[in-house]
Amino acid sequence: MKKDTRTFKVPVEDISKNYNLSLSFRYVNGYQFQVLKVKMTETSPSGKVQEYNHDLKVISDKGEYLGEPGYDIWDSEHLVQPNKNYEEKGEYTYTLEHNMPVDPIILVMEIGVILDEVATE
Repeated sequence: MKKDTRTFKVPVEDISKNYNLSLSFRYVNGYQFQVLKVKMTETSPSGKVQEYNHDLKVISDKGEYLGEPGYDIWDSEHLVQPNKNYEEKGEYTYTLEHNMPVDPIILVMEIGVILDEVATE
């Protein structure tokens, strides 16, 4: 349900590096939409708020589920902000909620935030 938001606290210790910010999504066979529309609210350590809308592609144009299958459960990872540079050191808060035309959406299990340092060569 739209009011069923998920909040994640993400520590950023080194602002001299760039990061890849991804969303993970776990869903069940039968999920009927090609995308999951997600509204992501980012709050910096000083309280600056930014909102982003992301479309996570779940089903390919050929009608195939995307991600790693495990029986009837699929795990997918979606890079939403590549080479992100943070302005402030500290704990960022990410709040995720779906932005789909129907509510509630079914066959959704979990959503999460993944932050990885960009490898330097």
